[in-house]
Amino acid sequence: MAITPPEERLWWKEPLARMEVMWISIAFVWGLVMFFTMVYWHIDGQQNLSNEAYRISPDAFAEKVEAFAAEYTVREEGDTGIPVVRPPAGGDAYMLGRLWEWWPILELKKGESYRLHLSSLDWLHGFSLQPANINIQVHPNYEMVLTVTPDEAGVYSVVCNEFCGIGHHQMVGRIHVVE
Repeated sequence: MAITPPEERLWWKEPLARMEVMWISIAFVWGLVMFFTMVYWHIDGQQNLSNEAYRISPDAFAEKVEAFAAEYTVREEGDTGIPVVRPPAGGDAYMLGRLWEWWPILELKKGESYRLHLSSLDWLHGFSLQPANINIQVHPNYEMVLTVTPDEAGVYSVVCNEFCGIGHHQMVGRIHVVE
């Protein structure tokens, strides 16, 4: 119920008050400003990733990652013997998400660009690369490809930021960036 109901029952036929026109105009102009700001940040602000997506079966992607790991493994880490894989500079790097790990660990060279291929074998996972602030959803049946150029040496953390089940909080991975 309105505070002061309109005198006519057909309120939509009443002329707009000057104050209403002003607020509608402000909201419209603000909407235009926000729209063009998003376009500007995408083009000039490098705020959004330009990535590619291809359909692929989880089994086919798993085979690609296994072959990649077999060819470029340099050592193993941890109690479970997770392979650390060093792809050639400027080449393709593969990483898969599955309950509840990112596999394998990558070792990339600082200042070199890599095409990073990501996919999930089971559920929707989030790929959040910190501190690089890269954030992408990784779906089963899709191979996401993005170009990364690490600019600082160190250990980057890969965190799943899409709830994927009971072990979600343990789903972490690593990317080592070396000089």
